[in-house]
Amino acid sequence: MTSRSLLLAIDTSTRFAGLALYDGDVILSEVYWQSQGNHSVEGMPALVQMLERQGLGAPDLSAVGVATGPGSFTGLRIGLSMAKGLAQALAIPIIGIPTLDILASQHEDQRRPVWTVIQAGRGRLCAARYELRRGLWRQRDGFELMTLDGLVARLVDRCLVCGELSHDEAAYITEHAQGDLVFAKPWQSMRRPACLAELAWQRFQRGQGDDLATLTPIYLHDPQT
Repeated sequence: MTSRSLLLAIDTSTRFAGLALYDGDVILSEVYWQSQGNHSVEGMPALVQMLERQGLGAPDLSAVGVATGPGSFTGLRIGLSMAKGLAQALAIPIIGIPTLDILASQHEDQRRPVWTVIQAGRGRLCAARYELRRGLWRQRDGFELMTLDGLVARLVDRCLVCGELSHDEAAYITEHAQGDLVFAKPWQSMRRPACLAELAWQRFQRGQGDDLATLTPIYLHDPQT
């Protein structure tokens, strides 16, 4: 076993999935991929391979950070089950981080408000607006479940838009939204598991782990149902 603290980050919120291994100074490994809906069979092999490349095993982990949503019902359930299983078996802290917080954290040099977006299925989007307050991104109105037109209606001022938007969706927003918009580049719109690791590490260092029994995914429900 290694003497240093190691945090594993797990994000299976949507089809875009990823893992990272972080020691507080260096991202030792980071892997991410577009899943074909097989999180349950892709996650553990990817983790084992990542650890083996570093000459490590699961007992070397000191904490696990996990994206808690919003996102896919199945994806979130699988990721949280994986994280809880490791935390319980190894008796290490588990730290939940909202999925859209990860996207916002990747834009520290941005001074515009940031709208983060991920796909929610059935033509819906999960979105949240973040504003910079005292050097930290803070949600303004919480997470929202909406259609593409619903998002367009909210984009009425100066902001950056980032996340899981197709070329056609971005073009539609550009044509119909009234705000002064800038779109993040594709590489800036990827949820980096390394960023999840950093956010979880900050909480880990403050001793702010979550309760293993009560940590649950963030699911959004259609306000019309």
